[in-house]
Amino acid sequence: MAYVTIWIHAVWGTKNNERYLTKEVRTEVIKHIRYNAKQKGIYLSRLNGHDEHLHALISLNPDQSISKVMTLLKGESAYWINKEKITKEKFEWKDEYYAVSVSPSVLNKVRNYIDHQETHHQRKTYVE
Repeated sequence: MAYVTIWIHAVWGTKNNERYLTKEVRTEVIKHIRYNAKQKGIYLSRLNGHDEHLHALISLNPDQSISKVMTLLKGESAYWINKEKITKEKFEWKDEYYAVSVSPSVLNKVRNYIDHQETHHQRKTYVE
């Protein structure tokens, strides 16, 4: 059996950087995305964000691609947010996303960065 460890730090935002992900909404959305990911065999080590974006630390399985995982996470969550009327307005994610591989030697730094998004964005906005 092959041993594969591929860690990805992914970031995706709301369409037009709309600040839909208030703390209350974000908590609900994150809970749902975690549940959905688990159902689809996607391992999320961390998931957090701020008002207009989310960060995830993902461990890819050998049969998963970044593109497929992002499509599953973003597409299903936008559908669920709208179906459940989690936001007052129609919710959409931006089409694009950011994804970069993470060395095992810096996993704890990335986890810490993701865990502390609220503090980080008191100093620097998402757009910056």
